[in-house]
Amino acid sequence: MASGSKNPLAALPWPFRTAVGIFFKVMNSAFRPDGTVNRRLINLLDWKSPPTRDPVHGVSSSDITVDPSRNLWFRLFVPAAAAAGPLPVIVYFHGGGFAAYSPASRAYDSLCRRIAGEVSAVVASFEYRLTPEYRFPCQYDDGIDTLRFIAENTASLLPENADLTRCFFAGDSAGGNLAHHVAVRAAQEKIGQGRLRVEGLIAIQPFFGGSDRTESEIRLDKGPYNGLPITHTDWLWRAFLPEGADRDHWAANVSGPNAVDISGLADFPANTIIFAGGADPLHDWQVRYYEWLKRSGHEAELVEFAEMGHGFYAFADLSESAQLMHKIKEFVTGI
Repeated sequence: MASGSKNPLAALPWPFRTAVGIFFKVMNSAFRPDGTVNRRLINLLDWKSPPTRDPVHGVSSSDITVDPSRNLWFRLFVPAAAAAGPLPVIVYFHGGGFAAYSPASRAYDSLCRRIAGEVSAVVASFEYRLTPEYRFPCQYDDGIDTLRFIAENTASLLPENADLTRCFFAGDSAGGNLAHHVAVRAAQEKIGQGRLRVEGLIAIQPFFGGSDRTESEIRLDKGPYNGLPITHTDWLWRAFLPEGADRDHWAANVSGPNAVDISGLADFPANTIIFAGGADPLHDWQVRYYEWLKRSGHEAELVEFAEMGHGFYAFADLSESAQLMHKIKEFVTGI
């Protein structure tokens, strides 16, 4: 296990590292002790990017409405260079603790554009309702409903060469949690059977938790670049989980005493790749997830970046971010 003593963003210039630390502090201050959020402050910090019908970095994008009454939509990224031949489809769930960001957020627009271009895949980045205004299970319901919408309207929504029989679920942080649970429900409910087949699950530093404190949570809680102190993750779980539930609820502690049994779930993705950072307080929960998948009879691979903190993948200038992208490409093309 990594010591976590080094600065996980050491490869970036110090003014940028300082700005990241300040950003974490200001963003986290938007989550009030009374359980409400300062949406005005969050929106001020959440810079948006518009869709681009003309390719940017070789990828075009468009926004598709699913249900305007819930502001349910997704951003579709299509690589221009790989127009010939079938392309896998990656369904992406953005992070933000279930409480912030969207597919239009600049960081997520950039990340999904990178995935589409570097992996040569069609990427559908899902929007979902946010906490605390909308609690569990709204986010999972939104993911399932959007997935069903795509499966039932493939011909009119996706490019002709998009191959939904080679579909992958992916997500980072809270989005990794969503990717897992939507995959479980899609398998249970047999969403898009005959039209959609989920081949793999890509979990990037997924947000899981439990009532006990892990070694990585305790050791890394006070780090200067830690955007996920225990007080903040506890707040996020309280805002998301049903009233009265503790962190051992199956939505949070996916491998804990109340976990959903997936050992006999035939349509759950056959392969999962989990990315973890040694300087991420959530590290130990991600390792537990990997071990639980293996115990449940599913193939899983754990890829660790020893000195990386939570969210490192968003910084394209980091060599580790490039390595992660390469591993995603290997995972998708190797199945």
